[in-house]
Amino acid sequence: MRPKPAKKYKVLFICIGNACRSQMAEGFARIYGSDVLDAFSAGLMPTQSVPNMTRKAMLEKNIPIDQQFPKGLELYQRAAFDVVINMSGQPIPKTLQATARNWVVFDPMGQNDGVFRQVRDQLETLVMQLVLELRSRAARG
Repeated sequence: MRPKPAKKYKVLFICIGNACRSQMAEGFARIYGSDVLDAFSAGLMPTQSVPNMTRKAMLEKNIPIDQQFPKGLELYQRAAFDVVINMSGQPIPKTLQATARNWVVFDPMGQNDGVFRQVRDQLETLVMQLVLELRSRAARG
């Protein structure tokens, strides 16, 4: 069993609609990194719902995201985050007090199942790298 880190990092994943990429990243982060981070997601222009293909792609990895839903960035304007991952391709509003890391991840909205799976797999790798980085940082104190 892994010892519990002294600090949990707050991580926010951002994309355009908070329907595909940021939802997948949040799901992976909650499962793979719950010992070292608290994951959140938001969109610059949130959609009404998470597409079935996003949910299906994540279920194929045994990660249900049924409780997740699209949220706007304004929900987190007063929150402080240790890491902000921006996948939107747009600058984040200056009112969000954070420096963002940019991840270049294709938006699968409106694409076929294969594209959703490719994006999901890319995000799984990126999130796992982030989790390992944060564990290392937490171990150093």
